Amino acid sequence: MLEKLKELTIRYEDLEAQLADPAVYGDGERLKAVNRELKELAPIVEACRAWEQAEARRAGAEDLLHDPELRDLAQEELAAAKGEAERLQEELKRLLLPKDPNDGRNVIMEIRGGVGGEEGALFAASLLRMYTMYAQNRGWKLEAVSVNETELGGVKECGVLIEGEGAFSRLKFESGVHRVQRVPETESGGRIHTSAATVAVLPEAEDVEVDIDPKDLQIDTYRSSGAGGQHVNKTESAIRITHLPTGLVVECQDERSQYKNKDKAMKVLRSRLYQMECQRRSAAEAAERKSQVGSGDRSERIRTYNFPQGRVTDHRIGLTLYKIDAVMDGDLDGIIDALITADQAEKLKGGGD
Repeated sequence: MLEKLKELTIRYEDLEAQLADPAVYGDGERLKAVNRELKELAPIVEACRAWEQAEARRAGAEDLLHDPELRDLAQEELAAAKGEAERLQEELKRLLLPKDPNDGRNVIMEIRGGVGGEEGALFAASLLRMYTMYAQNRGWKLEAVSVNETELGGVKECGVLIEGEGAFSRLKFESGVHRVQRVPETESGGRIHTSAATVAVLPEAEDVEVDIDPKDLQIDTYRSSGAGGQHVNKTESAIRITHLPTGLVVECQDERSQYKNKDKAMKVLRSRLYQMECQRRSAAEAAERKSQVGSGDRSERIRTYNFPQGRVTDHRIGLTLYKIDAVMDGDLDGIIDALITADQAEKLKGGGD
């Protein structure tokens, strides 16, 4: 670990020196890359310097133990410095864990009503609202790609693009089946029903990462329509793209411009193909070792929202919070922070592999 920290500190100092170079300021892309790497390394270097200071304090306190007049004070200082050094050492281990290469990406999120018919679709609409409010809380930008609504305001399926710092690193744990237990608005007898919706979180792929042959695409246009068949507009601006080799179908009808709808649909298609390739590559690794917080498979039940009891339970880490209204209003940081901590603990236990 010490050798790794030394390398990263030297690299950090080299990057700081590059910022003083006029040639770097003349190259926008290079300047951006230098600043990005500096930002990534800063927490590690700061923790390393604090750890070195704590170790120096500990060594100084140990020297003072030999002085009878200062022994009591030295013992207090030694205990404090030792505790601080151990805490920072654990923090450094966590910071040095291999990063998920997708953590800095934007997100394509897809939500589908599942078991429960109309109630499943209404719950999918509640989840869409929850993630919309969470994105607003974090200062992220959320744009609808497509929303297929029911007569009662539920969501059969929808896709949104979420742009912002750390979007994928925080939302990637949301993939899976979300179960709800509540009395449906459509239920006159007041009985509690169980229904579900599925969430898929995909990292947005860059153009250069997925090579799509135009000959492999079937592109259809149609008129956008809302719930009940009411036409949003009278031109054929909605786009449906079929990727013939895989059979993937992506639709976008959110924009009035056919060009904008096609651009959004291609983003979703590219991200789905990228995700398929990532899953193919990691299949063998995932079979060997499954993370404590789950595989992110959309068929895995990850969370239950129980409205009569006012609780939300995340089954992967056994966390239950009794603040369902706040959670449904986008207060998700408590759950997501706990999932990130559990994921890091699992990686540390496994030696960071």
